[in-house]
Amino acid sequence: MMPNETIVTRRGLLTKLAVLFNGLIAVALAVPIVGFLLSAITRGRGNAYLSWVALGAVSDFPEGETRLATFRNPYVTPTDGKTADTACWVRHSEGSQFQVFAINCMHLGCPVRWFPQSGLFMCPCHGGVYYRDGSRASGPPERGLVEYPWKLEKGQIIIKAGELPTPGGSAALERRTPPCA
Repeated sequence: MMPNETIVTRRGLLTKLAVLFNGLIAVALAVPIVGFLLSAITRGRGNAYLSWVALGAVSDFPEGETRLATFRNPYVTPTDGKTADTACWVRHSEGSQFQVFAINCMHLGCPVRWFPQSGLFMCPCHGGVYYRDGSRASGPPERGLVEYPWKLEKGQIIIKAGELPTPGGSAALERRTPPCA
């Protein structure tokens, strides 16, 4: 006859199987959670929001005009697809002075349109209106359009595009009209 220590009871076997099964479930749930938490490090995009992106040559934006420009947001994931293409309004006031506005209305984020006849940006959603310099003219928005920080390099207009422009963000702390490069 065998000693009692080597006999496994049904209760003991089911307890060990339950612990093993629960451990497997815990690992299966932990892998995607840990992957999500470490994704910024593993993808190597750590400082993508600090990137500067070219909008085009200075000659693409004639003096005295406001034009729509698009850029690919540097802070993207493979599943972003076409949504990573972002639009902005570029105003060439005079000489080497530019303003680059986020396309979103400061009320609820609808895309504003530029109307050169009146010299106004207008929001089709709730009637927000902005002057050509991006300041608020009328409607529900409480502030003017948000500007991207910009600079000129080798005849190109470059903006700091990774971070979403917000009134209180770090972009607001930077100078709006840097010296010519």
